[in-house]
Amino acid sequence: MKVAVLGAGAIGAYVGAALHRAGVEVHLIARGPHLEKIRADGVRVMSPRGDFTARPNATDDPTEVGPVDHVFLGLKANRYADAGPMIKPLLHEETTLVAAQNGIPWWYFHGLESKYRNYRINSVDPAGAVSAALPVERAIGCVVYAATEISSPGVIKHLEGTRFSIGEPTGTISRRCTDFSAAMIAGGLKCPVEPDLRKDIWLKLMGNIAFNPISALTRATMAGICQHLTTRELVVQMMRETLDVAARLGSHPEISIERRMAGAERAGEHKTSTLQDLEKGKPLELDVILKAVVELADLTGAEAPALRVVSALADLLNEQVSA
Repeated sequence: MKVAVLGAGAIGAYVGAALHRAGVEVHLIARGPHLEKIRADGVRVMSPRGDFTARPNATDDPTEVGPVDHVFLGLKANRYADAGPMIKPLLHEETTLVAAQNGIPWWYFHGLESKYRNYRINSVDPAGAVSAALPVERAIGCVVYAATEISSPGVIKHLEGTRFSIGEPTGTISRRCTDFSAAMIAGGLKCPVEPDLRKDIWLKLMGNIAFNPISALTRATMAGICQHLTTRELVVQMMRETLDVAARLGSHPEISIERRMAGAERAGEHKTSTLQDLEKGKPLELDVILKAVVELADLTGAEAPALRVVSALADLLNEQVSA
């Protein structure tokens, strides 16, 4: 098996190191000091489950890699539309795109048995730009339950979680999914192939949709948001509205809001990825997390008042950061 990791940041490099440990031919596509350090010393993973070093191939030029069996996308979703030129040299006829993204994916309605079948979500796939760069028939969904960070160039700190749930948009248990899953498991990760990955998408989104924009707007940590009475109530309301939209689309995540809140509070003084991006002056990955669900509320007739207010504020903030 030959795998390219496009966007070998904290999650991408961690996955690449695990796959390399399993004997997969791995090519990390990275840049800057991170790439230079990986080339010189490999990827050093620091983890409570045991530290290890992997030495996969590393480059900033996909043409040096050539066609692969799977491309693991470690990019933020707001970079997908521009990824076409980087993706093209990596493709052969059956190459898959394993998209490890937050929020609603561009393939969400592909093959879905629903009156919304093949609906294009404009906030996720504006003018079809993402679908043009990442053909939906190649897509394998991936919901990440691992937390990692780059502690220094070439060094990945694994904080918690090893689960990467994957699945076909059509809900089939395909050979391409089971092959990739087996390689991930051999590398020490959990990688269940889910017949209904959309449930996992909504389950994770319940937290992201509230904590990510609120943290950026208030500069508060997960614990801070949970322990402040009115923001806690706002999070609960946003979760309720999110579950309402999901239900209108036929998806029913099997978890209570109380349990989801308890899990978030256990994260403690953790800064969300959106707050970290804000502090670094990077564009905020909120279109797929929040704006997309507001669009889906419009599509399904859901009121979603709290989601709409927070989305308006977060969108203004994002414009200021991107200016």
